[in-house]
Amino acid sequence: MADSEYVTDGSLLGRFGGEKPPAAPWLDAVLAMEPDRTFFEVDGARIELLTWGEVGNPGMLFLHGNAAHADWWSFIAPFFAADYRCAAISWSGMGRSDWREQYAIATFGKEILSAIDAAELAESGTPPAIVAHSFGGFPTLYVCAEHPDAITGAILVDSAPPKRGGGPPPRLAEGRPEHNRYPTLADGLHRFRFLPEQESGRPELIDHIARGALEELPATADQPAGWSWRFDPRFWSKFDRGDLAEGLVARARAPIGIIYGAHSAIMTPDRVAEMKAAIPDLRFATALPDAAHHVMVDDPLGLIDAIREGLPKLA
Repeated sequence: MADSEYVTDGSLLGRFGGEKPPAAPWLDAVLAMEPDRTFFEVDGARIELLTWGEVGNPGMLFLHGNAAHADWWSFIAPFFAADYRCAAISWSGMGRSDWREQYAIATFGKEILSAIDAAELAESGTPPAIVAHSFGGFPTLYVCAEHPDAITGAILVDSAPPKRGGGPPPRLAEGRPEHNRYPTLADGLHRFRFLPEQESGRPELIDHIARGALEELPATADQPAGWSWRFDPRFWSKFDRGDLAEGLVARARAPIGIIYGAHSAIMTPDRVAEMKAAIPDLRFATALPDAAHHVMVDDPLGLIDAIREGLPKLA
C-alpha cells in the first residue's frame, strides 16, 4: 500500500532530483514490453486495464495494493507473457481509473470478474489465476469465497485482512477533499512514501511506480497548476469495508498460496501462522528473505520465481 502524501520526513527518491535512478538492463528490457492499455466499465466507472500475451493462453490477473496502480506490475507481468495471457487493473479510485462516490469489497469483486472477461483471461478453457498484493488480496478473497469457479486459485502477496476493528490510521480514514499539489514532477517524486513505511526497495523500481502515481493538473480556483496523486484522497472515508476481517479468509473456497516478505510489517510471524491456520485450502507459503511488505520493489526476481513455482500448485 502506498501513501504518498501523509508522511512528512525522509525521502526515497529525493536524492535523485527528479532524474531516473540507474536501472539494471533487465528492467529496461521488460519495460520495453509495453502492455496494451484500455478501459472497461463497471457500475459507471471506467477501470484501467493493462494486458500482455496472447489470448487463448492460460490467464493471470495481477492486482495491486491500496493507493497504488496497475503499473506496479508492469515489471513483473511481462515475465509471464510468453506462456500466459496476463492482465493488471487499477482499482476504481486509483491509477487512471475513475473515482466513485462509494467503494465496497463486492464492487471490487465485480471489477475482478469484469477484468477476467474484458481481458479474455479464460479463453484457454481454464479459469485464470490471480496474483494480488496487499489490499488487492481483500477483493481476491471475496472472489475466492463468492465466485470460486471463476478462478483457478489465488496467490496472496504479503496480504492479510485487517483484524476486526482494525483499519487505517485516522489521518487516512478521515481523508481530505483533495491532494496537495507540487510545482514540479521532481517535487512530487521527492514526496513519495510507502505505507507501511519502509526504506528498502530498488530506487529504479520505486521511481517507476512513483511516476505512475502522479499526474499533471491545470490550475483551479483553489489550487495552482502542478503535480498531484492519482488516487482518491477520500477513499477510506467512502469505503464500506463490510466482511473484511478474518471471516472472509475462512469462507474462501478456491486454492490459495501465500508469498510474503520475511521483514514485512504486515505479515509478521504470528500473522503468517494465523493465515496458514485460517485458509481452508492452502497450497503453499513462501517467505522471501530479502523482502519487506512491498515485495516487488524489494526482490522482484525472487517474487517472479516464487510466483512461477507456486502457479502449478494451484491446479
